[in-house]
Amino acid sequence: MTTLEKAKLWLTDSFDQETQNTIQNWIDTNSDELEDSFYKELEFGTGGMRGIMGVGTNRLNKYTLGQATQGLANYLHQQFQNQEIKVAIAYDVRHNSKEFGKMCADVLTANGIKVLLFKQHRPTPELSFTVRDKKCNAGIVLTASHNPPEYNGYKVYWNDGAQIVPPQDGAIIKEVYAVKFDQIKFNGNDDLIEWIGEEQDQVYIDACMKNSLYQNIGRDNLNIVFTSIHGTTYTTVPQALEKAGFKKVDLVREQMIPSGNFPTVASPNPEEPAALEMALDLARITNGDIVIGTDPDGDRLGIAVRNLEGELQLLNGNQCNTILTYYILEQWKKAGKITGKEFIGSTIVTSDIFYDLAKKFGVDCKVGLTGFKWIGKMIRDFEGQEKFICGGEESFGFMTGDFVRDKDSCGSILLACEIAAVCKAEGKTMYQYMIEIYKDLGMYYEGLVNVVKKGRTGAEEISQMMMDFRNNPVKELAGSKVTEIKDFQEQTSLNLIDNQKSIMDEIPKSNVLSYYTEDGTKVCIRPSGTEPKIKFYVSVKDSITSEEDFNAKLIQAENKIQKIKADLKL
Repeated sequence: MTTLEKAKLWLTDSFDQETQNTIQNWIDTNSDELEDSFYKELEFGTGGMRGIMGVGTNRLNKYTLGQATQGLANYLHQQFQNQEIKVAIAYDVRHNSKEFGKMCADVLTANGIKVLLFKQHRPTPELSFTVRDKKCNAGIVLTASHNPPEYNGYKVYWNDGAQIVPPQDGAIIKEVYAVKFDQIKFNGNDDLIEWIGEEQDQVYIDACMKNSLYQNIGRDNLNIVFTSIHGTTYTTVPQALEKAGFKKVDLVREQMIPSGNFPTVASPNPEEPAALEMALDLARITNGDIVIGTDPDGDRLGIAVRNLEGELQLLNGNQCNTILTYYILEQWKKAGKITGKEFIGSTIVTSDIFYDLAKKFGVDCKVGLTGFKWIGKMIRDFEGQEKFICGGEESFGFMTGDFVRDKDSCGSILLACEIAAVCKAEGKTMYQYMIEIYKDLGMYYEGLVNVVKKGRTGAEEISQMMMDFRNNPVKELAGSKVTEIKDFQEQTSLNLIDNQKSIMDEIPKSNVLSYYTEDGTKVCIRPSGTEPKIKFYVSVKDSITSEEDFNAKLIQAENKIQKIKADLKL
C-alpha cells in the first residue's frame, strides 16, 4: 500500500473532522508532511512507542494510542479470562499527556477493565511500583522521556512492574495491528476509574527509603541542589530527601514548575551538562556538595560533584553507576548478605567495569540488551533462584532493589546523597571515592557519539551505516588491533586472533555491533530504538595507582576516544 493510499484511509467518519481536513490539505498541496506522517507505523522500541505528536500512522495521536490501547485490552482479556482486570496509568508533564492518559483509560474502561489513574503527573518508576503494589495486571505510562517537546510516548508494563519484553511485546503488537481504527472503543465508563495521588506517593517514597538507605551518617551536613528540570519528580524527590533526613536541600525554583515546553533548557536531558547549568549556578552560590537533576518522567538522573580542583563536574552514567554499585556491594558484604546467589544487572553498551565489580564482591553480573526492560526480565527470570541487588546502564539510569522494575531516580538519589554524606563525614568527596574504586578495579572512561538522521531517508542512511560496519569491520582503533567482533543481530562472536566464530544465543537478537581491541577498548554501535539516531558507545580502560595519576590518565583517555572517533570517521 502506498503512503497516499494509507493516508486516504483516514478520510472517513472513523476520524474527526480536524484530522480529515489536515490530511486533505496535505494531499491537495503535495506536502512533504504526508510522506513522513504515513510511510510507516510507530513501533515499540527499547522504550515502547515514541514519536512526534500529530496526524498519521507515524505520529502519536488519539488514534494510534487508541489502537495500541484497544490491542492491549484485547490481549489482557485473552490472558486473564473470567477475572477482574486492573491497569494503572500515569503520565508525565508533556503536552497532551494528561489528555492521552484519560483517553487510554476510557478505551480500557469501555472494554470493561478497571483503571487506577493518577490525578496528576507522576514519575515513571512510581507507575512501575504501583503496578506491583496494587496487584495490577498491566500498566501504561505516557512519556517521551527526555525527547524534545514535540514528542510523546507510550510504555506498557506487565504485572511484575517491568516493561513488556519478547515474546509478550510481539503478541501485544500483533493484537494492536489487528485492530482497525473503527473498532476502537473510545466511550469510557468513569465508574471503572479509581483515582490515585498523594497517598500513593508516600507508599512509594517509603519503599525507596527502605531499599536505598544503609547508613545514617552526615545527612544533616550535606549541601544538596536539586532540579526536576520541569518534570514529574517535583512530586516525590523533595519529600523523599526531607523524610530521609537531608536537611540542606536547595531547589532550582524556576525548574520545579512542571512544563511540557521545558522553557529554561534546550533539552530536558540530565545527560547533557547544559540541562543542569541553572542547578550548577545555584550550587556555586550555596556551596553545594552534590547537584542532581532528573528527566521529565523521573527515571534518569544526572549528578555533579566536586572534582579534585573543587569544581562541580557532571559524572557520566557509567561513573555514577560504578559509585552506586560499589557502595551497595560494600554494604551488603559488611552485613554478610552476600551468599553467592546474588546478581547485579547491566547492558551490552554499559561499561565492562560491572563485571569487575561482580567479581570483586562474589556476585554474578547478568548483561542484557539496551533498556531497563531487559534488567526487569532478568529479575523475573531468576526470581526465587538468585537475589537481584541493583542494576544500571550508561544512559543515566539505575535501580536499587527490585521493588521498582525500571530505572528509578528517587531511590538512586537517596542512595547517591547518602554516599556523598558519608564521604563528606570522612573528609573526602564522592569524586575521590570514585578514584579509589578505579585504583581498586582499573579506570574505565567512556564517550558517546550520537549521529542524528531524521525521517525516512535518515532511517535508510542509518541502515546503510550498520551494514557498512557489519560488512567492512574496522581493523584497528587508536592503534590497537580489533580482536573480537560481537554481532548481536547474528548472535555471533568472531575471534579475530584465531578466526573462530562462536554462537551467543543467551541474548535476544538486536541490531548491535561491538568491537573489542587488544588494549581493552570497547565500541558498541546501535541505532536508537526511540530517536532518529545511530549511537556509538566508546569505552577505554587504563590503570591508576594514585589520586595524583587521575587527571593525567583522564586526559589520555579523552584523547584516545577522539582518535577512535576519527578511526570510525565520526
